[in-house]
Amino acid sequence: MIPIGGRALLALQSGIVPRGTRVEVFSRIYDVFLFLGTLVGVVVLGYMCWNAYKYREGGSHAAEGDDERPSLGEVPTSGGKGKKLFLSFTLSAFIVISLILWTYGTLLYVEASPGPDNEVTQGDPVEVKVIGHQFYWEFVYPNGYSTKGSGVMRVPTDREVQLRITSADVFHNFGITEQRVKADAIPGQTTESWFVADDPGNYSAACYELCGQQHSYMTATVVAMDPGEYEQWYANTTDNTTPTPTEAGHGSGGGGESHA
Repeated sequence: MIPIGGRALLALQSGIVPRGTRVEVFSRIYDVFLFLGTLVGVVVLGYMCWNAYKYREGGSHAAEGDDERPSLGEVPTSGGKGKKLFLSFTLSAFIVISLILWTYGTLLYVEASPGPDNEVTQGDPVEVKVIGHQFYWEFVYPNGYSTKGSGVMRVPTDREVQLRITSADVFHNFGITEQRVKADAIPGQTTESWFVADDPGNYSAACYELCGQQHSYMTATVVAMDPGEYEQWYANTTDNTTPTPTEAGHGSGGGGESHA
């Protein structure tokens, strides 16, 4: 059982750290950085322009007699005892440290799987194993069905898709830019990632790490389908990972999707 203080902390965290799909979270990060960058720029440039206008040649300070202004070659002796410098340093440190902590907490959420109880998903997660080959992507589903290099991954909308990414030969990097997914495919290791497709449609996937002469051709298509349509498609697939004598003689590269 979570104590009262822990519940309060979780509630505060859920209000500060954005929740949702990867697209929504990264969009929120972009908006925050854009807002803060614009705000800091406006304050700095505004303060600079105000001082330039205030101390312009022939301004009001000259008519009133500004005795505190140092003459040429004189070292200033009064500057508020460093109050402005201390204030600006403190505010800057607070903003930067707060932004770092907020971004770190947000990225922790992005890297962790949201799970079946997350408000952005409907139903249990769908697991897909992604295997990088020179030079194509293979997608294997829990029932053993493999795309065998067709370059097409089918997933349902509004459900979490858990990716288990690895490589059969050299280092690759699997990425779906429109879903903000990018993870290494390392031989002998498994990298985990996830995404949730909000709308039906086709999304482009590619390899983002130079892996050989045909690296630029290592692309794939992610087809997001309505849940009912996806379930119907998945029900018609079977384990096809055991090669037939014909397949063993011709190799496993290329070819289209096979259906039961």
